[in-house]
Amino acid sequence: MRGVTVIRHPLIRHNLTRLRDRRTAPQEFRRLLGEVAALMVYEATRSLRVRRCRVHTPLEETEGFVLEREVLLVPVLRAGLGMLEGILQLIPHARVGFLGLRREETTLRASFYHESLPEGLPRFEVFLIAPMLATGGSALAALDRLCEAGARRVRLINLVAAPEGIRAVRRRHPQVPIFTAAVDRQLNERGYILPGLGDAGDRLFGT
Repeated sequence: MRGVTVIRHPLIRHNLTRLRDRRTAPQEFRRLLGEVAALMVYEATRSLRVRRCRVHTPLEETEGFVLEREVLLVPVLRAGLGMLEGILQLIPHARVGFLGLRREETTLRASFYHESLPEGLPRFEVFLIAPMLATGGSALAALDRLCEAGARRVRLINLVAAPEGIRAVRRRHPQVPIFTAAVDRQLNERGYILPGLGDAGDRLFGT
C-alpha cells in the first residue's frame, strides 16, 4: 500500500506475537512495547536529512554529519507513552510534545483533553506515536491539529494498523508516511482491530 511501510524485522515480529498474547502481563507488555518501538524508529528515521559538519577526534579533525532538523516526538496519550521511552533511548536529544485524545465508545469519535506542543513546529521533524491505528479517528484529529499548529514534516508510527484506519489517513493526509509492524485484517463492530492485541492502553497500565 502506497505510503505505508510494514516493518518486518524478525525481532519485531517475535515481540509483536508476545504483545498479542492475552497472557502477557502489563509489566512484560510495557517492556515489549518499548523494545518494538525502538526497533521501528530505525526504519522511520531512515529518510531524515543530515548536513555535513567538522568534528575534532582525539587525533585529528574530520568530517561528520548532524541531523538537519530537530526531532519532535508526539505520543498520543495515554497508550503512546508506552512507545515513547524506547524511542527516546535512540533519540535522547528529541523534544517531546503531547496530545491527549479520548475516543467516545458510542460514536468512535476522538476528542481532545490535553495538548502540549512546542512553538515553531515548522522547524521540526515530527513523529506522531500511537500503538493502534484503528478507525483513524484519533490519528486524523492529531494530524489535523499538528498541521494547524504549523507542522510540515510528520511521520506516523503505529504498532498495529487496520486497513480502515490506513485508508482514512491516506485520504486526508496523503503526504504523511505510515510506519507499522502489522496491517491486521479488519475492525469489529466496536472499532477494535482484529486480530489486534486488545486495548493497548488498558494492557499497558493494567486497567
